[in-house]
Amino acid sequence: MAFAEIRDVRLFFTDEGSTDPVLLFVHGYTCDSHDWSWQLPHFVEEHRVIAVDLRGHGRSSAPPLGYSATDFAADLAALLDTLGVRSVVAIGHSLGGVVISALAVERPELVSRLVCIDPAYLILDETRTDDDSFNVALAAMDPVPLVQQLLTGFDSPGRSPALRTWQLRRVEGVPHHVLRQAFESQVTGLARISKSRPYLARRACPVLSFYADPARAAVETALFNDERSRAIAWEGAGHWLHQERPAEFNALVDNWLACLQD
Repeated sequence: MAFAEIRDVRLFFTDEGSTDPVLLFVHGYTCDSHDWSWQLPHFVEEHRVIAVDLRGHGRSSAPPLGYSATDFAADLAALLDTLGVRSVVAIGHSLGGVVISALAVERPELVSRLVCIDPAYLILDETRTDDDSFNVALAAMDPVPLVQQLLTGFDSPGRSPALRTWQLRRVEGVPHHVLRQAFESQVTGLARISKSRPYLARRACPVLSFYADPARAAVETALFNDERSRAIAWEGAGHWLHQERPAEFNALVDNWLACLQD
């Protein structure tokens, strides 16, 4: 375990294992690197594995500004540069899927592969009005119960009550300015399909994406630039697919990465 002074933030990360390719795990909004507890013990057996708490989340510091996807990606690039890591397979959930995609666009030499889990992009522009109203409420009220209610709506019927409790309790520990700015930066940034579609089309590396919604998987498939890319839909799953079906998820990632090395 370690902390790194990067740009204007103190990032917490873990760095274990020693075998290439290096895997970089990036969590979602209001979460932290503990979200990968179902993956880290598995992948560290064959890879060097880095898991980071984004600024404002977990054990990392929470500067007053810097919560857009490109800000988060710049932090990750600086961390990898500091560690002397030249290239990673970047794995991201939700907001983390947007962040690693931004890393692949802005610093393509650092990302050889992407694995995006129910990423927070390619969302229909028609939902913008609801998000604008939510932003207004976040600014005017205590954001914690609002964000907790939002995240509860992402559950699947089979999601463990313990995991739901864990997720909602963590929201209470995220600074209010982070809850507000990180959400606003998403919905005014790369979340909307009108903005994310042209941006994501700039990703040159192979991409493996997991969705609960087949329609969103089909939209992303049309944006792939590498024929080895795949979009997988698990209908009926919730937002935390890698936690709900960890053995299947881990095996699919293993097999995909192995195929790319053939």
